[in-house]
Amino acid sequence: MLQAEQLLQGRYQIQCQLGNNGIRQTWLAKDLQASNAEKSTVVVKLLAFGGTIQWDDLKLFEREAQILKQLHHPRIPQYLDYFCIDDHTLWFGLVQEYIAGESLKEKLTVGARVTEKRAKKIAVEVLKILMYLHELNPGVLHRDIKPSNLIWGKDNRVYLVDFGAVQDKAAKEGVTFTIVGTYGYAPMEQFGGRAVPASDLYALGATLIHLLTGVPPSELPQQDLRLQFADRVNLSSSFVRWLHKLTEPAPEQRFASARQALDALKSGLAIKPVTQKFINNSGCGINNLAETVPEEILGWNWGAFLLPWLWLWTNQVWYGLFCFVPHGWWIMAIGLGAKGNEWAWKSRRWRSIEQFKAHQRGWAIAGILIGAPISIMLWVRAIALLKDVLG
Repeated sequence: MLQAEQLLQGRYQIQCQLGNNGIRQTWLAKDLQASNAEKSTVVVKLLAFGGTIQWDDLKLFEREAQILKQLHHPRIPQYLDYFCIDDHTLWFGLVQEYIAGESLKEKLTVGARVTEKRAKKIAVEVLKILMYLHELNPGVLHRDIKPSNLIWGKDNRVYLVDFGAVQDKAAKEGVTFTIVGTYGYAPMEQFGGRAVPASDLYALGATLIHLLTGVPPSELPQQDLRLQFADRVNLSSSFVRWLHKLTEPAPEQRFASARQALDALKSGLAIKPVTQKFINNSGCGINNLAETVPEEILGWNWGAFLLPWLWLWTNQVWYGLFCFVPHGWWIMAIGLGAKGNEWAWKSRRWRSIEQFKAHQRGWAIAGILIGAPISIMLWVRAIALLKDVLG
């Protein structure tokens, strides 16, 4: 059990706890070996290994340390050290530069709302940080921009902190089971296991809207998945258009890069997206290889994976009937999870992409609440049978 004044690595004397989510603790500490007093205050992040921790948690923690070590930007806390200690519990530690200031979440907590001028200043500074991150080779995605991860420093500059969800673009593209981000700020594609540079732009837009309106984006009304905020705050029409473009539901309709978003903000004009007329080709036939499905619906389908026996009927994906084959259902369940969105789109007619997404979202919720316990039991049974066969 860690306590204030405890000495870690014979060097870092922890002073007060800044955060604790069970497996992660963040402490303000004093570096007793610092070269000068100004740099002696540091932040120590600690991950407790064991108990409820999963390998994904450790993987994210180590990735954060590895990537931070490579970053050198004046508005990103500098990496200082990484260590491991055994104090009845195995702790992994990450030491970073301390940024004196206040998070934008703390300002919101006391009822503060920013003006358009202040919001633009924040946007410019964060976009410059994102330009640096995204234009690295390989590029780096933050994936968790929100008010609590933006610090208004005592020097009146904005700092981006907490790279616990960071990902470099060299990672294998496609679906990942490590879902990160914060609801309301992270765009839909990120919860589908897919993050792109435009995902960080959406999170920045949602954050700015929260700062301007004082209302969390998750509590704002939506129309066609677009945040409705303009009636809650007095903003210039050009800035409203810019924020709308930043938070477009489809990533390809947002700005192509942080640099483009910054140029548009400085010019006072939101560049109109080059849009193609949407052709609803749903119901074209599951075996129709000539037709492509909308990119924004691609991703893992949790409803199809967890409740394949029921999901197949309302989505008319008759491949799913193979789930009723004894001992082979699990292969089809994986196939439906991976290809379910594409097959469902092609198998029946949908009024719109929004209707399709809402339908699949409902199945995902049902799958998690109902199908997960059933699936766990079946997977345990399937693994046992597989062991018997191999044994």
